[in-house]
Amino acid sequence: MGTLTLYSYWRSTTSYRVRVALNLKGLSYETVPVDLVAGDQRAAEYVAKNPSKGVPTLVLEDGTVLTQSLAILDYLDHVAPDPALLPEDPLLRARVLAAAQAIALDIHPVNNLKVVNRLKSEHGLSADQGIAWMRNWMTEGFHAYQALLPDGPAFSFAETPLLCDICLVAQLYNAHRWGVDMTPFARLLKIEEQALKLPAFDVARPEKQPDSN
Repeated sequence: MGTLTLYSYWRSTTSYRVRVALNLKGLSYETVPVDLVAGDQRAAEYVAKNPSKGVPTLVLEDGTVLTQSLAILDYLDHVAPDPALLPEDPLLRARVLAAAQAIALDIHPVNNLKVVNRLKSEHGLSADQGIAWMRNWMTEGFHAYQALLPDGPAFSFAETPLLCDICLVAQLYNAHRWGVDMTPFARLLKIEEQALKLPAFDVARPEKQPDSN
């Protein structure tokens, strides 16, 4: 596989997920920043690539465009299966997917920038109320995630990071950013600590991206 092009925003947790996966699988990619705050995602040229007006967008060497982080991760796991992001055992696979979706489908959508901005502009939420909204859904989601985990593994379900760990670490970046009380989530913080020791996660950190400020 040749060099891939990742359209990304440095603080986007969904972009963070894809960066980690690309790094874990040793795939070469170039990053093209998309400034979500400035509205770059609504430019006609970008919308032609990603009609959802979001990030990430992954462009393959032949020009094929992929969108939606979980779909991109699924594609990468098929074309570059080592290391695998999902286990082969059907039951364990379902559990890993459930944990990943607790982050990607329950927490992230209601805390998306466009959702919070809409709450502020159309429903009168103050900046502080917007932060409280995000903290609420992250706290609720983290409780659910942590309750799904077995005791023992260094990561969520195994001794190596899987799809759910990628989703978790990216979301924990937001939790720290917005001041979520992490006291009840010692297990999650331990997973994060282990993950960020790995180069694939470390170099994917938002603050290490070319468009960070």
